Amino acid sequence: MDKEIITGGKKIFYRVYGNGKPVLLVHGFGETGDVWKNQVEFLKNKFQLIVPDLPGSGQSEMIDDMSMEGMAEVLKIILDTESSKASPFRGGLVGLIGHSMGGYIALAFVEKYEGLLSSFGLFHSSAFADTEEKKATRRKGIEFIKEHGAFEFLKTATPNLFSPRSKDEMPGLIGEFVESLNNFSPESLVSYYESMIKRPDRTAILKKTKMPVLFILGEFDNAIPLQDGLKQCHLPEQATINILHRSGHMGMMEETDKCNRLLEEFLSVP
Repeated sequence: MDKEIITGGKKIFYRVYGNGKPVLLVHGFGETGDVWKNQVEFLKNKFQLIVPDLPGSGQSEMIDDMSMEGMAEVLKIILDTESSKASPFRGGLVGLIGHSMGGYIALAFVEKYEGLLSSFGLFHSSAFADTEEKKATRRKGIEFIKEHGAFEFLKTATPNLFSPRSKDEMPGLIGEFVESLNNFSPESLVSYYESMIKRPDRTAILKKTKMPVLFILGEFDNAIPLQDGLKQCHLPEQATINILHRSGHMGMMEETDKCNRLLEEFLSVP
């Protein structure tokens, strides 16, 4: 079911599917909630899935505070809205899975609202702050976006998120995905990059949480390199670690069946 809320005078769009334990699926940079469509189809019979378009993505408008913390507040408002209704999870705990930038937002949410969650997952994501090298790369991206526009940037950058094998085996799917990203504004992409550059290291969240934490890593991930991702996996008390050996940064599309099973197994734990 398609839904929307207004916060600060801005429209935020989200979808709710299925029944059961509530799970928030949070997409990343240069994506919309539709990136989770294969997971939704698989998981909706067991869970109630809440799938937002983040502010500035898809059908959601940019908000005044586009920081990771500001977007985490939007997730909280969505949960408050849903839990106040006659829904299956009134008063219950929520699972939270964040892909890439969505993982950064998830960590900001955990920092402030851990008591609302039963578990959380970093799907091709990291609790580390950007390195100086990564910041420089993002700043170059900002200049490209300002000069050439959002879609030209995404057409250039998005295919590199897939593994070489995926690019060989699913060029049509990747092409279709890239073509679906034609409604982003330069302002939204720039604000995401600026916010990611400024975000703090949140490894302390992983060290102190008592919740189960899921890590899904891609062997050929150029955005969150495997070795960097592995450096955080020992930090939580309860960690489930999965390496996708055929994937880059887009495992939900590159190894759909495996990711579906991993999410179902992790989220099913009481």
